Amino acid sequence: MEEMNLRNYAYIGDAVWELFVREKTVKMTDNAKNLHKLTTDRVKASFQAELLHSFEDELTEEEKEIARRARNLPIPVGRRSNQTEYRQATAFEALVGWWYYYDKEKLEKFLEKVINLI
Repeated sequence: MEEMNLRNYAYIGDAVWELFVREKTVKMTDNAKNLHKLTTDRVKASFQAELLHSFEDELTEEEKEIARRARNLPIPVGRRSNQTEYRQATAFEALVGWWYYYDKEKLEKFLEKVINLI
């Protein structure tokens, strides 16, 4: 399988993560405002950065390299105020996207571990 651009892994990883979060939060409340807050609190950059940090020791060398390279991607001008968090979140999303394509078992194990944090 041909490797994709890291931004594309982050793009698909963002979608995979958001769908996972929505599947969990939709069961927590029927109130639209609360549902939106529950979801956005878990898909925002700071939460993703925390998750990446908490699981970094469990990553393989290849996964650490993907995260490192994704963290170093140029970022959009509008995001520069929170550059560190945004870079960490991009690394998180790139890993999720990479797992989605190349290691669904690892993705499932990761999602099982974080389900209680949702």
